[in-house]
Amino acid sequence: ISICRDLPNIEVITFSVNGISDLEPLHQCQNLSELYLRKNNITSLDELFYLKALPRLRVLWLAENPCCGPDPHRYRMTVLRNLPSLQKLDNQAVTEEELSQALVDGEEITAPPARRSVENGWSESSASSAAGATTEPRSELLSCSLEETNKTQEELDMKPVPRDKYSSFSFQETDCSRKKRNNVLNAILLLIKELDAEGLEVIQQTVARRLQAFQKKELQEE
Repeated sequence: ISICRDLPNIEVITFSVNGISDLEPLHQCQNLSELYLRKNNITSLDELFYLKALPRLRVLWLAENPCCGPDPHRYRMTVLRNLPSLQKLDNQAVTEEELSQALVDGEEITAPPARRSVENGWSESSASSAAGATTEPRSELLSCSLEETNKTQEELDMKPVPRDKYSSFSFQETDCSRKKRNNVLNAILLLIKELDAEGLEVIQQTVARRLQAFQKKELQEE
C-alpha cells in the first residue's frame, strides 16, 4: 500500500485480502473515489483519520476487518460520521437517515491511531498482518483478486479474465508470489487509465517485446 504515496491522482484502489493494517499512505490520494479493503487486518477505526481528507471518496468497502467489531450498527455509524460524503459503504447504499443518525450514534475520530513499535522496527499491527496474510485460503485469494481485476478491466472496456485460465497458473505458485503478481496486475490496469496516447504506445511496444521474448523462450524449451 505504500506505493499509493506516489500515486496522488489514483481514483480506484482494490486492496482486499492483503493483510493491510495502516491507511496512512492513502491520505494524499485526493482524487480517490472508490476504495476496496475487504478482509484485511485493519484493527482500529482510527485509521479512518487518513480518509477524512479525501474529498472525492464515495465508495468504501471495509467489511470483514477486525475494526468492524461485534456491533455492526456502531461500526457503520462511526464510519458515516467521519466520512459523510460516502454514497456506498460495504456494498450498501448510504441513506440520509443514516447520516443523521450517525451524528448521534457514531464516534468522531479526531486523531490518527497510535503506532506501537517493536524491536525490529515494525509496528505490532504490521507484524501480525504479515503473519495473517499467509493463512488466507487459496480459493478466497483467487476469488477476490479475480473479481476485482475483472472489475478494473470492465472499466477499461477489456475482456474479463476467464476463471479457468486464471487458476491454471495461479495454483502453481505460492500464495505470496501469486498475491504479488495479482497486485501488480491491478496496479498496472489502474495506471493505464492515467496515460495519454503517447504513453499507451510505449506500453504497447514494451508488452510486444516481452511477449516475443516469452514466445522465443518457450520455443527454445520445446
